[in-house]
Amino acid sequence: MKTVVVTGMGIVSAIGSSVTANLHALQNDVHGLSKPDILTTKHQFPVGEIKLSNAELLEELKLSANSGITRASLLGIKAITEIFKNTDLVPDPENTAFVSGTSVGGIDKTEEYFEQFDENVALRAYIQAQHPGYTTQKIADYFGIKEHVTTISTACSSSANAILNGARLIQSGRFNKVIVGGSDCLTKFTINGFNSLRILSEKPARPFDINRNGLNLGEAAAYLVLEAEGTSLEQPVLAKVSGAGNANDAFHQTASSENGEGAYKAMTAALRSAELNSSQIDYINAHGTGTLNNDLAETNALKRVFAQNEVPDFSSTKAFTGHTLGAAGAVEAIYSILSLQNQQVFANLNFQDVMENGLMPVTQKEYRKLDHVMSNSFGFGGNCTSLIFSKYA
Repeated sequence: MKTVVVTGMGIVSAIGSSVTANLHALQNDVHGLSKPDILTTKHQFPVGEIKLSNAELLEELKLSANSGITRASLLGIKAITEIFKNTDLVPDPENTAFVSGTSVGGIDKTEEYFEQFDENVALRAYIQAQHPGYTTQKIADYFGIKEHVTTISTACSSSANAILNGARLIQSGRFNKVIVGGSDCLTKFTINGFNSLRILSEKPARPFDINRNGLNLGEAAAYLVLEAEGTSLEQPVLAKVSGAGNANDAFHQTASSENGEGAYKAMTAALRSAELNSSQIDYINAHGTGTLNNDLAETNALKRVFAQNEVPDFSSTKAFTGHTLGAAGAVEAIYSILSLQNQQVFANLNFQDVMENGLMPVTQKEYRKLDHVMSNSFGFGGNCTSLIFSKYA
């Protein structure tokens, strides 16, 4: 089976519009939370908003306002453009597959134009934007990718599953190069929906804290280039995709089981596919949303997986960016690779008191010898995915 490696990364989030900017914020404990400025909403919860308007993104990417493109697609194009700008990789649309994850796709355009659909026939084209595949197709069209274009929408595990799927395309021999990741933007739909669940915090989130009281939403786009080892000999390898596991415990539409059954199965599956023992995981970039249910379920699952050994260092980076939903898995995959490259774990911001089951995250940036990093992404409906990235010798 072919070895899968990462040769390129691009990201735009609330803490920066490049990999370098994101790393600088992570290393200096600088979060990107603020009240919404770009999104018009009556709610004033703190969010991880990218301070670039759609007009500014269109101008930067040299796209027409009449191109029928959504904010999630614009963010995705910007993130992928960074890959080709800062590496020796070149677009190779005829030999490249594209797998992208998103949660709400282009529903922002439905919100913007809904009341005009009856009278303005031209705007009805945006009705299609509600389909997650619309976002993916617009990104693929920009780069001319046609051979294999796939959308995955499994809520907050979407882009993690895109990485898993892309790795399998390479391992099976179907492609030697796949661009994988995800994009999601802030919308009224997501803010209203999460608010109806009563899981939005009015303050910066406190993942894995006994007094945690909810999450902060965010927006982002993050993409990685996966290749079969040896495909681009001139391009440095950033990390190896060692393992991936997905499970769906279907416990509840929006909540995880208290013992974290889906998370447990995903992590153990990832370890099996990587042919690693739990003791070999040096750090976990946890899902860690800051909700009562998620953080308890995830840490209970960690205690089960690492029962024979101490739970490794873990932290959540969502207090930096907000929960970026379908993009979160790819965002945190990049952060996991940055941990490997820089041999450091990033702080779990806003932590004060140990949670009810006694587990405590890393509370400040620390240098560690890291060979294998696990990244967790858990979605609504119990769709849980764990990825393992390893240092490339």
